[in-house]
Amino acid sequence: MKVLRTPDKHFNNIKGYPFKPIYTNIISDDGTKLRIHHIDEGPQDGPILLAMHGQPVWSYLYSKMIPILNKSGIRVIAPDLVGYGKSDKPSMREDYSYQKQVDWMTQWMKINDLNNLTFFGQDWGGLIGLRMVADNPDKFIKVSMGNTGLPYAPNTPDEVIKKIKKFRESKIKLTPLSMSKEINKMDTGMTHPALKFMYWQKFCWDSKNLPIGLINSAMMENKPRNEIRNHFILHKFGLSRISPYVTDLMKAYDAPFPTPAYKMGCRAMPSHVPIIPDQSLEAQKKAREYFKTTDKPFMSVFAGNDPVTNAMEKDVLNMVPNAIKVPHIGGGHFFQWTKPKELSKVLVDFIK
Repeated sequence: MKVLRTPDKHFNNIKGYPFKPIYTNIISDDGTKLRIHHIDEGPQDGPILLAMHGQPVWSYLYSKMIPILNKSGIRVIAPDLVGYGKSDKPSMREDYSYQKQVDWMTQWMKINDLNNLTFFGQDWGGLIGLRMVADNPDKFIKVSMGNTGLPYAPNTPDEVIKKIKKFRESKIKLTPLSMSKEINKMDTGMTHPALKFMYWQKFCWDSKNLPIGLINSAMMENKPRNEIRNHFILHKFGLSRISPYVTDLMKAYDAPFPTPAYKMGCRAMPSHVPIIPDQSLEAQKKAREYFKTTDKPFMSVFAGNDPVTNAMEKDVLNMVPNAIKVPHIGGGHFFQWTKPKELSKVLVDFIK
């Protein structure tokens, strides 16, 4: 496995992320050493929140919440998934899978001897973290999550599967705007949600130089459509760093990826979301069976206005009979950034 490591200089001058880096070496299944980054902030004797991010972000997503949580006496541990942030980045598509991410992060957790954890995950942070909880229940005392779930689709119609595979292999060219137009229809009930999520999967994989900063800015900063379009044009010509539309947030999310070669994790992982039956089917079933019977305190906190995951909330509540359902707090997909005070308060109340 060829592994890339972002030079530290690329993280200089990122605003609002003053946290000390901590690194842990793990060994992948093929014997390759991988370095995983995390931050550990707040009182060392305080209750611990393990906060896990998704795609295509990194622990910077929690930078607004950490001071709020620390002030309430919460110790926050936030890792960067392999392929993201300051963690190492395997360079080939086949290096990534759902199971590998679970295995990598579980090994990281065990090496750091993390215990008595309250978990919070969103997006891929939830898909991976909920599997970690199910596999290692003694490590966790409480579980919380939002805008995520444990997708399990053993009965997806064959016609849907065929359409998805045909679309992925097609030569259709997507832009951020054409992709988001379809994604925003995921929760309308007009068609199978997998037939809309496939637009995100295809856009990410086909974009060899995925515009990560732009994507995150569009979702977290509500960029106007004309700015998204104009910046994407500049990005395609390799001029995004001198674009007049660049923000500090865009710089922070582009920082881990000095060249397109570093972006393989962000490109590959969406295709591993099990929206149709795949190799993760049995592991998903086993994890869901655990949550069906656990008496571990569980909290579901969804934005309520995220078309990608709105439909997941009902599934989560069915999966976890003892789940506490928190009223929707808004903020869209990445509500850690857009609703940091509201989400922090919900988590503090749950923990305490």
